[in-house]
Amino acid sequence: MQPASTNNCERIGRSQELSEFRHGAMIGCHLCNKSIRKISSLLNIPQPTVSGIITKWKQIRTTATQP
Repeated sequence: MQPASTNNCERIGRSQELSEFRHGAMIGCHLCNKSIRKISSLLNIPQPTVSGIITKWKQIRTTATQP
């Protein structure tokens, strides 16, 4: 039996949610005029995820997970 990897920064799974801190980090980078590509590479998060979070923030001014 192999030990489970404890490094959560490698890649996120399809069903795994990002923390509020990671959402805030994306928005902070966006407000500092970083591109989606640069944010994606800095935080190791897929570009479509970064784009979706930023779009959601622009529309409703929150990154909280909605029910």
